[in-house]
Amino acid sequence: MRAVVQRVSSSSVSVQGELVGEIGRGLLILLGVGNNDTVDDAVYLAAKISGLRVFEDEQNKMNLSVLDIRGGLLVVSQFTLFGDCRKGRRPSYSEAARPEDAVKLYCEFLEELQSLGLAVATGVFQAHMQVEIVNDGPVTLLLDSKKGF
Repeated sequence: MRAVVQRVSSSSVSVQGELVGEIGRGLLILLGVGNNDTVDDAVYLAAKISGLRVFEDEQNKMNLSVLDIRGGLLVVSQFTLFGDCRKGRRPSYSEAARPEDAVKLYCEFLEELQSLGLAVATGVFQAHMQVEIVNDGPVTLLLDSKKGF
């Protein structure tokens, strides 16, 4: 699994002009599921993201996690995180999981986050979405459950 994680002041996602998910202070997570991903990848990534110390403490040092600040999470599925642009000009998505497989791991990831007591909002899996982001910092991190980067 791959994730782009952004610390946000607020973020929202809409489908066909209708608001479907929204958070205040917290993390926006763009999540991609790969062909070889398993439940273990979802569990690992949920634990990793929920524990990332990317929020400032009283000394303005990034020492607090989204759990510590009781922030929100907005999770948006994004198969294009597995786009391979090394050849030609059109990305190849052959490493992205098929939708029927990806949705199961996407839901497992959401369940893992919710089991930690986090408030989780989502987009709509496989929908064309408009995502609004107020990136705070900016702070943007790339994570890969296979530790490829």
